[in-house]
Amino acid sequence: MLSFSDWVRALPAIMLTAFALNAEAQSFRVQCPTTTALHPVPPANPLSNPVGGQIKCQQISGGDGYATMADGTQTYLFAFGPLSGLADIRNGLPGTQPASIFNTIGDSDAVGDPTATNFNGAVGLVPDPESVPAGQLNGHVDPRAIMDVGVLNGNMPAPLMAIDEDDEFFLTLTNVGQIMRPDLFEQHTVHFHGYPNASAYYDGVPDASVAINVGGSFTYYYLAPDAGTYFWHCHITPPEHLQMGMVGQLYVRPRQNRVPLGGTLYTALLAQQSDPRTKCDNDILCSSPLPPVNNVKRVNNKSGTPTLYAYNDGDGTTAYDVEYPIQIHGFDPNFHYVGMTFNPENLTDMKDKYFLLNGRSYPDTVSAGPMKTQGVDGVERPSQPLSTIVNIPVGGRALLRISDLDVTEHQTLASLGIPMRVVGYNAKLLRDLAGNNLAYDTNSITLGGGESLDVILDASDTTRYPVGRTFYLFTPNLDHLSNDAENFGGLMTEVRICASVDPATKACGS
Repeated sequence: MLSFSDWVRALPAIMLTAFALNAEAQSFRVQCPTTTALHPVPPANPLSNPVGGQIKCQQISGGDGYATMADGTQTYLFAFGPLSGLADIRNGLPGTQPASIFNTIGDSDAVGDPTATNFNGAVGLVPDPESVPAGQLNGHVDPRAIMDVGVLNGNMPAPLMAIDEDDEFFLTLTNVGQIMRPDLFEQHTVHFHGYPNASAYYDGVPDASVAINVGGSFTYYYLAPDAGTYFWHCHITPPEHLQMGMVGQLYVRPRQNRVPLGGTLYTALLAQQSDPRTKCDNDILCSSPLPPVNNVKRVNNKSGTPTLYAYNDGDGTTAYDVEYPIQIHGFDPNFHYVGMTFNPENLTDMKDKYFLLNGRSYPDTVSAGPMKTQGVDGVERPSQPLSTIVNIPVGGRALLRISDLDVTEHQTLASLGIPMRVVGYNAKLLRDLAGNNLAYDTNSITLGGGESLDVILDASDTTRYPVGRTFYLFTPNLDHLSNDAENFGGLMTEVRICASVDPATKACGS
């Protein structure tokens, strides 16, 4: 007789066999075209081209997994996991890739290893033997690799996504089933919260679009709208699936980031009005007005790379040196325990006792690198890839992309020492229709579930913020500075002033 752990290890093969018995049920597939009607030719140098954007793609799994809380408790999740961009996600970066990287085949070790760090292509993608001519990469996949990587591989928060204005984004959700709850046949969807998507079909609300069954894949299509910080979640039984962990972060970078060094910000933005893909007039996907005329030129930032911006501000007021996505969330351990068993969940008694920044409570928020959690099959998998350490190069500025996806609580974050400048709210630049700047300074922000803020920490005064100083982001709600029954934890992280910051890894340099 199989032991429980042996049974869990065998489940992916058992489920795969069950899918194969019904050709209609086993329908894993990905989509990532190299060209479209809006992008008939890949841009030669998209990073320096202010008009046009790119085609970007990502693949995620819908299933379950485990996360480790700061007091050592292992918590069961309904969760999304990465099926592309594995190397970048393990390094705390967005898993979104251009078609040229997404449509690559990794070696078998990388694809079959859930801890792979050298593979960014779509898991399971293989040449199609039935294509004409044979061997084309047309979205045909080997479901065995997807099941090997996807099961019990949920992340908290869900895989990070980042695109640029004018990009076309193809996102494939593959439902691999919930290994710990084989009695459930949960559908999953992806809903981009607050995202001005013109098509209800791709909005992820099952009543108006589609839901993805176990053993199936679906590719969502989005045309990137205005810049800003958004977030996404499953829209099946939202209070349950959000509380259980099916929430993720998404941000859209502004066109202003593609202005060449030495170029004038306003002139480059104005040039986009001649292109129907980026023209703001009468375009529902471009609701922000053109910024006032300004002749500020783009220069390098404190990291030695071209300055980046949170929004198309036209005057450089949202410029930053490093950026950090911070997702606020909370877990009710009793609700998660019941979710792993066969008992009915009581939504009315839901009460958070773990308070999380990027899926971690303090002191785990300042642990570098991905956190791993061992599943019931004995395999350690990356469960919480995003650290929340905020490293700022001396004399620099950090952009915090803060979103709250808590189901039961309002959450407050305060900054000790470095004022917060709020420049965006719910993915909108804080400007009125006349272009007046409405940004404001504060020492704390409060968010309800479903809200986001773009906040800049300005450490440009090197006298007040010298190298080696450490500051704190924390909640003044003292009952949220705990890890369940353990005191001293919860919503808190550190802000460190460094001699330099690696723009790729965000690590402090000497």
